[in-house]
Amino acid sequence: SLKVPGNDAQHYSLTLQKQQDGIYTCQSSEQLPLAITRQVVDKDGKQRINVVIKALDTVYFNYGEQIKTGYRHSDCQFYMPGFWYRQNLRSPEKAPSFHTSDSWLVREDRLSTPLTAAFNSSKGKSMSVIRIDQFDKEALATHKEGEVIVSGETSIGYTGFENIGGMTVLSYGFPYKEAPKTYIRKLTLAPSVEAFQLLRKGDSISLTWELSEIDAADFSECVQRTWEYCYDTNHPQPVNTPYTVDRMKDVLSNFFVESYVNTTPTHYYSGVELKTATCDNTDVAEVGFVGRTLLNAFNALEYGSQQDRPELVNSANSIFDTYLTNGFSPAGFFNEVVHYNRDFKEPNLSIRRQSEGVYAILNYLDYEKQHKRKHPEWEKRLKVILDSFLRLQNADGSFPRKFKDDFSIVDGTGGSTPSATLPLVMAYKYFKDKRYLESAKRTVNYLENELISKSDYFSSTLDANCEDKEASLYAATATYYLALVTKGAERSHYAALCKKAAYFALSWYYTWDVPFAEGQMLGDIGLKTRGWGNVSVENNHIDVFVFEFADVLHWLSKEYNEPRFS
Repeated sequence: SLKVPGNDAQHYSLTLQKQQDGIYTCQSSEQLPLAITRQVVDKDGKQRINVVIKALDTVYFNYGEQIKTGYRHSDCQFYMPGFWYRQNLRSPEKAPSFHTSDSWLVREDRLSTPLTAAFNSSKGKSMSVIRIDQFDKEALATHKEGEVIVSGETSIGYTGFENIGGMTVLSYGFPYKEAPKTYIRKLTLAPSVEAFQLLRKGDSISLTWELSEIDAADFSECVQRTWEYCYDTNHPQPVNTPYTVDRMKDVLSNFFVESYVNTTPTHYYSGVELKTATCDNTDVAEVGFVGRTLLNAFNALEYGSQQDRPELVNSANSIFDTYLTNGFSPAGFFNEVVHYNRDFKEPNLSIRRQSEGVYAILNYLDYEKQHKRKHPEWEKRLKVILDSFLRLQNADGSFPRKFKDDFSIVDGTGGSTPSATLPLVMAYKYFKDKRYLESAKRTVNYLENELISKSDYFSSTLDANCEDKEASLYAATATYYLALVTKGAERSHYAALCKKAAYFALSWYYTWDVPFAEGQMLGDIGLKTRGWGNVSVENNHIDVFVFEFADVLHWLSKEYNEPRFS
């Protein structure tokens, strides 16, 4: 497509004319102010496509290709790392999904690797296209939808899949476009966008993609093998930083000082609804999820003791003490979210936050026991919650995602179930109560039957209800915990499930560095996106959610001699 600013773009179909083996020119029925050369090289069973576009006159262009897969669209599930899994049917209509369209093109920087794969379940085949280039430029456009002019140079193209006559094609090109909708923010889709970049007379641009087709028995194997391919192609390396681990911990520990609130019935570290411009404390005390005030208290206690910083130890202990006194509902659950200035307690409880609260307190109690300190009142409180967990657990081993203090169910979906596995295993070890271990095993029976075997990881995060990273991450961690407390064939089974879930979790993490435009804060501070994780389909952004997953990967690396995990 070519565009003259102020006018509608003109679209041209191109045909390939062979010049020599593997080298073609792209011709249109009309004379174009561009010379386009396309070279295809077979490389290790894959096709490396290099396109060189040279301007014969100054133009604004958008170039795209479509590759026929030979797959019936109805037989296909799709994979765009960190953004699209199968048909995204767990996501609502206001998020990218088959509910809205069976054809999607997206900006590459939405994806943890700039790749699209189509898995054909009837053939046991998967075909993918990945962009391979230097991603070092980005520029902003004045509009977010329609035909837009990029204000400078960008490295960001597009990738996706389309249904053409009932058959799947892989579509890709440069610069970016999004269709049939463009993602703006959570649950907000806008009309399609197509970007045009300036190419001055005499200048040229080189673009590279690689096509690959592999065998895959199911969608899970498709994700595993494709992630390995992405990792091997991009070779992500640790980010070099001038800061030592000790220096970073010292700086981060300021959070425990600056965010500490001690004027409310429960003391807490403020972090929820935080305005980054001011970092002023807010009135929200949250157990688990974003707030994680109890786990933060444990971290402050442990770090403060190691560094001989009594102010951290004292604030941590005051949080534990005030939560023991004032932090529970009438039924004995944690008051998960309290807005003190608004005099509001969140009435809907979640297995996710409750589990993370129990997890934090068990870490605290174990630490205290090692230092010859006992907390029988905390132990009683935890047993009440844990026994309530046993009451909440369904016959299939799952836990409801959300419920009320009277045990009535608000959201019965089971995607958050693995968050309960961790504290149940820990409680078994701490209290020596086999009921908790049996409950944990039942959770993994559910995970195996409904999430892992179906490659369907969903609804673990609380700020969206869709396919998300945290469901697979928690599934991997849950099965890891059970592998640590079992032996023989049972241990091997949990380890295999852990590995299977880990590939899905890994697929959400960036293997490349997204470029930013000048003036964008993340670019100005030198952020490297490799290693950061996308969050969910519905809420497409990156975060630092890793926690114990690094330990899981190190363990898997040794267990299976897999250096990619180490």
